[in-house]
Amino acid sequence: MKMHFCIPVSQQRLDPLGGRYVLYSVYLDGYLFCRVRYSRLHRWNEQLRRVFGNCLPPFPPKYYLAMTTSMADERRDQLEQYLQNLTMDPDMLRSDVFIDFLKLVQLDTFNITTKTASLDIFLPDGRNIPVEILTSDTAERVLEVVSHRMGLCQELSGYFGLFLIRFCKEGKLSVMKKLVDFELPYVSLRSAEVENCKVGLRKWYMDPSLDSVLMDCPAAVDLIYMQAIQDFEKEWAKPTQAQRQKLEALQKEHNQTKFLELSQEVRHYGYLQLDPCTCDYPEPGCGAVLSVGNNEISCCITLPDNQTQEIIFQMNRVKCWEVTFLGTLPNMEGPQQTLNQNLELRFQFSEDSGWQWFVIYTKQAFLLSSCLKKMISEKMLKLAAENPEMQIEVPEQGKSKKYHIQQSQQKDSFRFLPRKSKIEMAKVECVFGIIKEEEL
Repeated sequence: MKMHFCIPVSQQRLDPLGGRYVLYSVYLDGYLFCRVRYSRLHRWNEQLRRVFGNCLPPFPPKYYLAMTTSMADERRDQLEQYLQNLTMDPDMLRSDVFIDFLKLVQLDTFNITTKTASLDIFLPDGRNIPVEILTSDTAERVLEVVSHRMGLCQELSGYFGLFLIRFCKEGKLSVMKKLVDFELPYVSLRSAEVENCKVGLRKWYMDPSLDSVLMDCPAAVDLIYMQAIQDFEKEWAKPTQAQRQKLEALQKEHNQTKFLELSQEVRHYGYLQLDPCTCDYPEPGCGAVLSVGNNEISCCITLPDNQTQEIIFQMNRVKCWEVTFLGTLPNMEGPQQTLNQNLELRFQFSEDSGWQWFVIYTKQAFLLSSCLKKMISEKMLKLAAENPEMQIEVPEQGKSKKYHIQQSQQKDSFRFLPRKSKIEMAKVECVFGIIKEEEL
């Protein structure tokens, strides 16, 4: 599935000889990933072509005369599409020529040299594991190091991930984003510019029943048990009073297995809860708390009369979704490294009366989108396991697994508005980009 790459803005710069060049600001999941020149991307594309041949997506052509504004906008759109389409190929994601370039541009953008450093990885129980790494180590590599330190079976490490997590007042926490395999955690942590932000280790699957796959590995059980307790303490999981009493008794007995078995029966166990946000139902501006997991989106909405209403959207009712940037363009001359304005995620779902749109305004729109994609991926893998004679290729955590599945199943794609439309809309509605997941 495509990753959330976008290039919302670019800058003209002067080179040492007085010539002009364009510097593109590339964002991944709403956070500045790197700033890079077209010429550097062009050389990278040539390197990739020598390895992968003509299977690469089209790269925007060189212009030997001065570009007009429309030509510059078109190139920026094409570079966005190029980066997104590259990430659809699991072989590409594992290749050295792909990873080494992205490591280098991250380091260069934030003026960080490759050196030995210590990085604290925080666990759900509040402890941290200091690991010695290189500043150029990827999230995949750091996860390997942490997994080894904890005794986690190597074949199970893909069920976990590294996340940027903001620790808020009163013990609350906010999951900001999952670090993709080729991101550099040391760099991402320092460039996020968010107070009390840390790198945390969490499980990365949305189907709670997958706990069963991990039960033969003591280190994995320790991790999901820690996170289960944290989720209950943060009230992300919502047990009944009777369930809570049983869970507390099992916790006192240190009976992890029984605790996790009972947790499977608890409402919203294994879900990821987003920060409070707003939605457009039943009218614009209503407060909402979203919990995502187990193939559904659960929305607890505060109505205008202060009553609450829960609406649940099963993923098999969701046709597509899109993420839209809202607010002003980032000030690329200043220190801002994130798309710090609100984001909008809207999804289309089926009702008896036809297809309807549900709109959510949240800064965690990209994280929500990643969770929706994860649920789709897990659903397809489960279908494939139940029907071995069917076949589909599902890129999952940088690994390619082939299965056969009917064409009617959901598929993944992005859509951006034409750049001219983005600019015009930015002036009127403060909207400058749309990412769309279609036919899911």
